[in-house]
Parts: sequence; structure tokens; C-alpha cells
Amino acid sequence: MNEETIKYWQDFCQKHQLPQNTPVTAWSFGTTSDKLANLVKQGLKTATTSAYELYTKDEPLPQVGDWNIILDQAARPVCVVQDKVVEIIPYEQISAEHAYHEGDGSYQNWRRIHDEYFTKEYQEEGNKEFYPQAPMVCEVFEKID
Repeated sequence: MNEETIKYWQDFCQKHQLPQNTPVTAWSFGTTSDKLANLVKQGLKTATTSAYELYTKDEPLPQVGDWNIILDQAARPVCVVQDKVVEIIPYEQISAEHAYHEGDGSYQNWRRIHDEYFTKEYQEEGNKEFYPQAPMVCEVFEKID
């Protein structure tokens, strides 16, 4: 984390009476990060989906209760969210409700966006092929501040 993000987290911890050493992860969305971070800040995006198989050994899976700082494209902090639900679900079984909480409009639009995104992600990860049964990490979070 850069100095601005560390200070942002320290201020958040003080405001919300959390210990300064409370673990946090800072990250931005893979595509259109400014747009998606803004949707989270507005409370219009309260979920995200990532490919389980593309997590590395050094990258822990999200857990209920995890704190996250959402960053914009320039790696500046936008807001803090906390994971409330984390499930691993085959891509083809992700519900329209989860898709709705991702803020992409209709389920069909969500599928189009995510089909393209995961196809590209899998190809970039050593020429892997994305498939409908691919396990996905589905997070539902709450914007805290």
C-alpha cells in the first residue's frame, strides 16, 4: 500500500474505533476501475466475482469479515467495504440476484461483460480456457465508509 492508502486506513480505523493493526487489503477492479469504484462508493455495487482458479498461492481467498479498501485507477483510496458473504459457485450457476448486486444492470449484460472479462483473464493466465463450470469466488460486501 502507498502512503496515502496507509493514512486513509489509519484514519478509518480511528474513526471506527478499530485497532490500527486490523488487517486490510487494498485493490482495484480489473476493468473500468474508476467507474466500478464509483458505483461502490454510491452503494450501487455491493458484490464482485473473481475466478477461483486464478488466485495464486500468495493471494488468500476472501473471507467473511475481511476489510477492503477500494482503489481507483490511480491507486487512490475511494472507500472501505467489508465482506459479508463469500461463496464459491460455478460460473454458470451465479444467480441473477448476485449479478444485480454487481451493478451491471440486467443479468444478460452482466453475463456478456463477465464472459468477455473471464475469457481474457484465463487467456492471460498461461493460455487457459474459460469454461461455464469454472469455480468463481462471489463476494457480497457492505460499503462502510
